[in-house]
Amino acid sequence: MSESSSLFKRLLGAWHDIAGAVTSNSKVSPDLSSQDDADSLRDQMAACLEARGGEVSARARAAALGGTYLELEPEGRQKFLRILAEGFGTDIGAVDAAIATLQAADPDGRLAAQEKLRQSLEPPRLRLLTQFNALPEGVKFLVDLRSDLMDLSDGPELKALNNDLRTLLASWFDIGFLELRRITWDSPASLLEKLIAYEAVHEIRSWDDLKNRLEADRRLFAFFHPRMPDEPLIFVQVALVNGLAGNVNALLDESAPVTDPNEADTAIFYSITNAQRGLAGISFGGFLIKRVVDELQAEFSKLKTFSTLSPIPGFARWVRKSSQEGTMPLNEDERVILAEIFDTENAEAGLERLFNDTAWTQDEGKLASLEPILTKLCTQYLLREKNSRGRARDPVAHFHLTNGAQVERLNWLADASAHGLSQSAGMMVNYLYNLAKIEANHERYTGDGKVSASATVNRLLKK
Repeated sequence: MSESSSLFKRLLGAWHDIAGAVTSNSKVSPDLSSQDDADSLRDQMAACLEARGGEVSARARAAALGGTYLELEPEGRQKFLRILAEGFGTDIGAVDAAIATLQAADPDGRLAAQEKLRQSLEPPRLRLLTQFNALPEGVKFLVDLRSDLMDLSDGPELKALNNDLRTLLASWFDIGFLELRRITWDSPASLLEKLIAYEAVHEIRSWDDLKNRLEADRRLFAFFHPRMPDEPLIFVQVALVNGLAGNVNALLDESAPVTDPNEADTAIFYSITNAQRGLAGISFGGFLIKRVVDELQAEFSKLKTFSTLSPIPGFARWVRKSSQEGTMPLNEDERVILAEIFDTENAEAGLERLFNDTAWTQDEGKLASLEPILTKLCTQYLLREKNSRGRARDPVAHFHLTNGAQVERLNWLADASAHGLSQSAGMMVNYLYNLAKIEANHERYTGDGKVSASATVNRLLKK
């Protein structure tokens, strides 16, 4: 499980105290290597569902089962999840019987028959998982348990368990339950350490780097859940600047002077990180951006523009795939230029070298020749390339377009880090949140898959 050692020890100690005598009856080997171990664990799960005794007894059994999971080795945890998935799913026989009862019911009995069918469709494991909600940090335990489960969803039973757990967590993590907090340099050190560990877009390299991101002309906001008050669910980093920012290295420059945020006219959202892998598929990002926009507007009267400076994580994959399939949209002149720049027999081989060898970034002549070609390709990727559901192929683009943004500007060599060059040849994109057009953009995209873009970006496709 993805918990820190301190959380592991804290949970294990607290749950052992709650479990009391139940713990001594539930010992299994850490890898669940024997059939006796599997049978004992199955019995332990069944006991949690029997509802013998009162609330105290139920909490003790749930704590003992959770403690068993925490003490298992990775192989044992996989077996635990498989037993839960395969042995405590929906009873198909009970469902068939409930359907037959409903079909045969007279008008007076239909409501009762419908309720019986609803109850039969609910898998027992869902009731079992819900019991952890009553334990200290039980919600965090389930979030991390789902993270473990996501690595195993290779069969129908495991996928069904994953869906059950996602549905349960989605109901608990409804946006109405979440608290927005601003995080500052004065926030608890333990929370700041988590930001460093969780940041997934632009690595936080040091405490000085983090302090720079929390200066007066920066803002960092996160959503928290009342049952996980010390764990950020998702957080966004914002730079308060003048005009659209087109280079992330400049935004993150620790030597740059701190500016007066009250004079800024633009808020740049330059990093949005989902901190809890076990909450994948439960959307918070769009709500986070809207809430942060409201907070910033209330604090800074001169802010007029809200935009991102975003990575393009799928661009290199699309280029390689299109090259292999022979569908790369290049004209003959562009093909010749690419082959000559990288000294390859064709353009496709040149593009492959582009993402593996960064020497071209040090040659002004090559940069000048490559910029219009790669910018046009990237525009094609963002505006025209769709997945099987008719939505933007790039996941970051899909996120912002779903939330009503438009593709405002492409930025050449905006991220010259090794990661930035390998995933998008260093290009980044500004997604603009025009508050007057957000709803219309959202409807066009979610309804018809149409990508809203500025006239400047649209013109790039015509070059």
